[in-house]
Amino acid sequence: MVYRIKENSLLARIAAWKLNSKRVAIVFGKTIHLCRTSKEELLNDTRWFRHELKHIEQYQRYGSARFIFLYLREWMKKGYENNKYEVEAREAEEDQSNH
Repeated sequence: MVYRIKENSLLARIAAWKLNSKRVAIVFGKTIHLCRTSKEELLNDTRWFRHELKHIEQYQRYGSARFIFLYLREWMKKGYENNKYEVEAREAEEDQSNH
């Protein structure tokens, strides 16, 4: 899977503020944007890395514009934790074949 990691991302900083979280990784397309964490820390945390790779896969499955629309609609209906795309990404954390 092709991906890029961007440290100190403004997009991730905004997400950290919105989610009230200290460290954040957020995916847009094939790029994992990081705030208050490093590429090394993400890559060393296998579960976290698998989670973000699942989001990249979701972008590929639906296309960028459609996935963003579907993700936001799901988030508005069910919240962050129960969002089916987050549930799928959390399930991928355990998947040994995803890394």
